[in-house]
Amino acid sequence: MDATYFDNFRQYLSKHIIGQHQLIDSMLICLLSDGHILVEGMPGLAKTTAVKSLAEAIEGDFHRIQFTPDLLPADLIGTDIYQHERGEFEFREGPLFHNVILADEINRAPPKVQSALLEAMAERQITVGQNTYKLANLFMVLATQNPVEHEGTYTLPEAQLDRFLLYVKVDYPNKQEELQILELMENQQLEGFSKTKPTVECHLSQAEVLEARKAVMQLYLDPKLKEYIIDIVQASRYPAKFDKDLQRWQRFGASPRASIALSRCARALAWLQGEQYVSPEHIQAIAPDILRHRILLSFEAEAEGITTEDFIQKLLQVVAIP
Repeated sequence: MDATYFDNFRQYLSKHIIGQHQLIDSMLICLLSDGHILVEGMPGLAKTTAVKSLAEAIEGDFHRIQFTPDLLPADLIGTDIYQHERGEFEFREGPLFHNVILADEINRAPPKVQSALLEAMAERQITVGQNTYKLANLFMVLATQNPVEHEGTYTLPEAQLDRFLLYVKVDYPNKQEELQILELMENQQLEGFSKTKPTVECHLSQAEVLEARKAVMQLYLDPKLKEYIIDIVQASRYPAKFDKDLQRWQRFGASPRASIALSRCARALAWLQGEQYVSPEHIQAIAPDILRHRILLSFEAEAEGITTEDFIQKLLQVVAIP
């Protein structure tokens, strides 16, 4: 399978999600890399629309979960229900047994709910009582969170953030893109008066997704670039060997999951662009979304106004390219 069909898929998503090209590419990379994605942005930037459009165009079950402070773990994973007629308990599956999960405003969920989601994301299984249940082969969590409204929210712990393959930030559209958004909404409102339900013009089956994942993993990654990936992650942990500023700014570096994610996502990006091999540019392009949530800055860095983005850019500058 080549990337031509995914080009059509990207064009379909671009018609429904105006101005968020990076978000679309990130979602496709995450889908091809068999991971989960966390999307952060201000309200009204089409985060939920983007995730829903992706899910609707993929064969399989889609479920949206609105996270609230009163949510319980059983609301996600399901629970055992006592059947009086048979005198035994029967397990009722929760929404996590769907293929594509939209976890809307995930930072509003209490820690117990976040822990329940953590096992599903990391192990592709859930545990209820003494029983463990496997989730579907195609299982993807697309979560959103609001960066400014902190009332009634619970900050995601580092352990859960590390389970997300990508952490993407979205920004406002420009003037031309916002005009296109207005036209799109007007057309959708007109379609709403029609009795015929609009069909999805583009569709991906689960078999096609799994076949594309196999093709991505077979893309050539030079051993020297594997060392380059390791050097980037090592520099985030032991910055003193690379740069004095990085040493002052760093508190904790990225885990080995970052190395795995860089390898998988760089392959996916190269495959989507129709390349036959991975280049250093592919690794550098995807690195910010992979490292953004896996690096903790020192108090000194925060006092100097240094952001995680500044740290990553400096990191990519000081690590030698093979």
